[in-house]
Amino acid sequence: MKKVLLLLLIIAFYSFTTSEEIVTVSGKITNTENGTIKIKGELFEKEIKLKPDGSFSENLKIEYDGIYKIETTKNSFQIYLTKDSKLIIYADDANLTPTLKFTGKGNIENQYLAQKQLITSVIDWEFYKLEEDEFLKKLQSIKTSVDNLYAKTKFTDASFKEKEARSIYYLEQIHLFSYKNYHSSNISQKYPKIDETIDLDNNSDFLFSNDYQALVISNFYKNVRDNLPKNTEGDDSVSFITAKDAIPEIKALKSQSIKNRLIEFSAGDIVIDNTNYEKIYEEFLLLTNDPLIKQTLTLNYNFANAIKPGKPSPKFNYENQKGGKTSLEDLKGKYIYIDFWATWCGPCVKEIPFLQKVEEQYKGKNIEFVSISIDAMKDQPKWSKFVTEKQLGGIQLLAENEWNSKIMRDYGIHEVPTFILLDPNGNIVSARAPKPSDPKLIDLFNSLKI
Repeated sequence: MKKVLLLLLIIAFYSFTTSEEIVTVSGKITNTENGTIKIKGELFEKEIKLKPDGSFSENLKIEYDGIYKIETTKNSFQIYLTKDSKLIIYADDANLTPTLKFTGKGNIENQYLAQKQLITSVIDWEFYKLEEDEFLKKLQSIKTSVDNLYAKTKFTDASFKEKEARSIYYLEQIHLFSYKNYHSSNISQKYPKIDETIDLDNNSDFLFSNDYQALVISNFYKNVRDNLPKNTEGDDSVSFITAKDAIPEIKALKSQSIKNRLIEFSAGDIVIDNTNYEKIYEEFLLLTNDPLIKQTLTLNYNFANAIKPGKPSPKFNYENQKGGKTSLEDLKGKYIYIDFWATWCGPCVKEIPFLQKVEEQYKGKNIEFVSISIDAMKDQPKWSKFVTEKQLGGIQLLAENEWNSKIMRDYGIHEVPTFILLDPNGNIVSARAPKPSDPKLIDLFNSLKI
């Protein structure tokens, strides 16, 4: 999973200078789903309402010459803006890449970016599944096409031309890096060497090139992953920042933009699963100057706080396999050990014998065992049959809306099985309790004198 995540680290495209200027962006983008587009940049975001025919014209206050991004609900593409840009954009959102055209001042650089995107659009997930020789041949073909496009384009912006030359090199390097990372030990001796001399703390290049951004971030997380404690290697539940305190490495970076992006990608570390989430939240708030990232961090922090020990449990009221419905209120007065699971979940089924053993051990004690399935409602008969045939004990409930059920969202559960322990008052003891096969569960029960 971590290798897959590294391949998905292609992010927003930004650049930076200091003077604020007003530029004009206009055009016509048809077939958008909601009639709006967003223009994004470093510490910048503007939503534009399109006219019924898709046309628009907007004066933008920008603080730098460089790469911005336009997003629709379905697509995104780069644009290059300078302080004297008067850019006109035409596109069909239903068929974006081949229809994207530019006119006006700055059109040459932007048309180049559109043509480059068309060339590189052949790169998808299947690209990394190719045999090594075929992959290298295809990558070289793509780079040659981009090189030829670059050579024949008569750029009007010298700064763009200089940075783009490096960006083409980064294009090759990030895909060599990603393929090697994905295939790991299966790489041959003749595979091209990855350039380890690239400066991975170059603010200017980071803000100009999405390929450089991916290279920087992928390298950062690979280095963190490679330094995981031996007992966590291969455990996808271990957060990078949690597993290895990488905050000092983020602090040491000169580029504020790189700091921002690393924190943005690590915002998921602020979760109840992470015992250090409060410390990480405080550190991240100090390290980023991006208000949107701070907002995300705070939302995650508040969510984690809502389900920490001592807080009232989110309520539920679900179908009971034996008939009727059962709610949290019905169960108060005893400890409640909840198993979130599904019949189609292999690891969930694997825990069943261990859960049955614990249930038998604590029969008659001050604890209820509740299993909440997230099987689809259409599979209710299958779930009920499974419960009966496997002679599952405890209280068997079926949640509505599967992964999107309120209880799953309230507890921030993104994988099953997940186990939760509540006290007799319905307050949270642990929103991520040990699983039945873990001896720590009995230790926890003993500490509570259950």
